[in-house]
Amino acid sequence: MSDTLSAAAKSLPPAHPFDDDKLKEECGVFGVIGLADAANFVALGLHALQHRGQEAGGIVCHDPELGFNSVRRFGYVRDNFTKASVMETLPGPIAIGHVRYSTAGSKGAAIRDVQPFFGEFAMGGAAIAHNGNITNAVALRRELVERGSIFQSSSDSECIIHLMARSLQRNIPERMEDALRRVEGAFSVVAMTRTKLMGVRDPHGVRPLVLGRLGEGWVLASETCALDIMNAEFVREIKPGEMVVISAEGVESRFPFRPKPSKFCIFEHVYFSRPDSSYGGRSVYETRRQIGVELARENPVDADIVCPVPDSGTPAAIGYSQESGIPYAMGIIRNQYMGRTFIEPTEQIRNMGVRLKLNVNRALIKGKRVVLVDDSVVRGTTTRKVKDMMLDAGAKEVHFRIASPPTAWPCFYGVDTPEREKLLAATMSEDEMREHLKVNSLKFISLDGLYRAVGEASGRKNDCPQYCDACFSGEYPVTPSDKVDSGFELKAAAE
Repeated sequence: MSDTLSAAAKSLPPAHPFDDDKLKEECGVFGVIGLADAANFVALGLHALQHRGQEAGGIVCHDPELGFNSVRRFGYVRDNFTKASVMETLPGPIAIGHVRYSTAGSKGAAIRDVQPFFGEFAMGGAAIAHNGNITNAVALRRELVERGSIFQSSSDSECIIHLMARSLQRNIPERMEDALRRVEGAFSVVAMTRTKLMGVRDPHGVRPLVLGRLGEGWVLASETCALDIMNAEFVREIKPGEMVVISAEGVESRFPFRPKPSKFCIFEHVYFSRPDSSYGGRSVYETRRQIGVELARENPVDADIVCPVPDSGTPAAIGYSQESGIPYAMGIIRNQYMGRTFIEPTEQIRNMGVRLKLNVNRALIKGKRVVLVDDSVVRGTTTRKVKDMMLDAGAKEVHFRIASPPTAWPCFYGVDTPEREKLLAATMSEDEMREHLKVNSLKFISLDGLYRAVGEASGRKNDCPQYCDACFSGEYPVTPSDKVDSGFELKAAAE
């Protein structure tokens, strides 16, 4: 299998060089079978999923005459997978792809960590792309290395390939089932052989995966928005614990894992997914607008205008405005053209902070009592910078309304979160956060309010929450065994 690398495989600036107060996206996966030049469709799908990972991307394809080929590159899809000279090296009717933000393994540039990963087995080659995080990867890796496995990357996802290699099952789909039964944590996997496209979700269904149809071909994607870009028909979501095997004979569905309660990541609704995607027949945009409605009901305030912190706070701000009756206004304008490689972030540039990314509409803000709606507060650094910008522009009062509960616990299922002691809500009460941020008021939506916004009329059922909300509640559906072994204290133990 050929492997084309970037000519400039060197360190990249951070994915958010001027904003360290956002949870970093996980990854995006995409696969196509049954279409000529499938890799071109994969490139389109990855472009639609770019918000899920901007660090690097890769595509693996198979052609009956030329075999497996791959391209892995640092940076944006548009910069790497739109050139004819690149896409001509990726022929064939089946391909998978991955966009990455590193959540496990080494940070920074390492081409060996860029997915999809490939393995050559006795019955043929296979490639996999993984969204999520394996919470027992350290233990698995130690066991595999002791038994002679030689790892090529620092990624937890590579464990799956090695487990497949050691399986005694007769074909690759069965080997994948066998391997994934050993894996703990969260995984949505898209994989391929010479003739089959496979998609698998973990038994809790933490990370998303959907199935689509395009002509005579089939598509697997992290989100429905990636189907829309190529006018593919949405067929259905892959169910928690389900594995689909797609070939010329059609789609075969199997359930190789013991059933477990569904725990879809509730933060997909709040922030990660694109607002034009949908889950469970409900648009992400409408859910975020409803979050704003619930936020206004729970936390009203006397103010003159409601402004989003762009772009992720926009739907919730619209909902807050509609419910409260306070006029909606674009008080902050986002620079749409500031890419990650805009400029080397020197100390002088860093001191400009978020002003390179966001700018206050001064004529609108001056003398006003402003409600700022944002999706989350992590460290609080950007919140303070935005507040200072509003005051500098002449705002009379600044009130923050946050479209998620306080983020007090780290995620171990595919989201890059700071250590717990660096999360503002882990060490401060809401009043202490307000004082620390020096804003007139600071209020978060309640966990019950968030559940109502996503369509659970009775709110959160404490005996069995319907979603994974561990970053807010500290209740992890799958014990993060590697972290516990290294000293992390779970909520029950801490209390």
